[in-house]
This record gives sequence, C-alpha cells and structure tokens, in this order.
Amino acid sequence: MSRILLVSFFVLCGLLVHLNLSAAGGFVDFETGYTLPGYNDVRIPGDVGTDFSLSQELKTDTAPFFRLRLGFDINSRHNVSFLYAPLRLSAHGELDRDLDYNGVTFPGRTPLRATYRFDSYRLTYRYDFLETGETRFGAGLTAKIRDAAIGIDGQEFTEKTNTGFVPLINFNFQWRFNPSWELLIRGDALAAPQGRAEDVLSALSYTFNDKVRGRFGYRILEGGADNDEVYNFTLVHYLTAGVTASF
Repeated sequence: MSRILLVSFFVLCGLLVHLNLSAAGGFVDFETGYTLPGYNDVRIPGDVGTDFSLSQELKTDTAPFFRLRLGFDINSRHNVSFLYAPLRLSAHGELDRDLDYNGVTFPGRTPLRATYRFDSYRLTYRYDFLETGETRFGAGLTAKIRDAAIGIDGQEFTEKTNTGFVPLINFNFQWRFNPSWELLIRGDALAAPQGRAEDVLSALSYTFNDKVRGRFGYRILEGGADNDEVYNFTLVHYLTAGVTASF
C-alpha cells in the first residue's frame, strides 16, 4: 500500500505543476461521526460459500469513523484531492446452520465474531463546469484503491482479503441559499456488470470565515461485487460532521 500512496503523491504533484501550482489554494478536510449498519450480505467463495448476513443474522455494532482529505483548488475551477477513508465494523452472534466460509466450516450455533474492514484511498480530479454567486457544480474522475477484508472467528479464524482498483465518477453540487449557509451534495459513484459503488454525502455547510467551513449531514456508502471469488453487498449509513480549513 505504501507504493500506491507514493505513486498517488507523484501523480498529484504532476497535476498541480501542470495546472499552475502558484494559483492553487490548499485545504484540509476532516470528517467524523458514527456509522449505522444497513445490509451486509456475504458469500465466500462467491460460487459455493454459504449465504449469510453480518447485519441481520449477526449483530453489527455502530462504530465511530473518520476521513481525511488533502486537496487543492486551482484557478477557481480545477480541484485535485487525496482521500483516506478507513472503515471498521464488528459483528457477533451465531447462525442456526453450518457456515461454509473461505474454505472453513463453522458448525451451527457456534458463537461467531466477524470483522469487516473497508479502507479506501482515492485520488480525485474535478472540474467545476458551473460557478455563479450561489451555485457551483462540477464533475470528474476518482481513482480508488479498495483494501478490504472480512474475517470470521469461531472455533478457528479465517479471513478473506481483497485489494483492487476501482474507477469512479466524482460529482459536486453546492447551493448557497444564505450568506453563511449552503446545501452540499457530493460523492463518487459507478455501476458495472461486476459490481457497483456509491459514496454520497448530503450536508448543510456553514461558513465561519474565509478560511474555515463546518458541516453536518448524512452519508451513504453502498456497493459490492458478485463473482466466483467474492459475493458481498454492503450498505452503511453515516451521521457525519466535518470541517474544512483552507490555507
């Protein structure tokens, strides 16, 4: 993963040089809050494993989260950013049937503990097509690295890991309906025959001054894949608060 981060850093630097670094204004964005589990359906291997739910048949706990984004606004319309978004969920309980998971069989009524990890590293470029005094709209591309794992611990422990590249469409909409307040809708999303991914934030943002903005809102993370190796579709709700500091 360190090589991925290093390559992403050099790509980001290259884009900044190409778009005129002297005109760039940097920002740091921090977001935190709590996750509320939706569905989390799993079958591993995807062709012969047992179908089960981490959220309906096991109990998935709510959990805190954080996200960190570093970026640059260039020439008022170009935006380049790097996001680190880790996610950890824990579940526990037992099934009323045998569970065949990742080559291991857990007998029915075995107390189980499950861990769900979904870490996301994203490099995004966006261009704002519309920019007026009250409204801003833009779209672009996100290169996402997914570093995921689902582990089951019962009489023994097994874990399925999955790391891969996912291209996404990025979008951003801001409507300033008040000198200090604006509606913010932004995210990354894409669907394909192999699976889908959506990560969308809807929030109200408050401008404290020309350097600091705060927000609160709701985020949805949904998606998954269906193939012979992995079947997993997950929905996570986020109650969020964040702050953006410009420099």
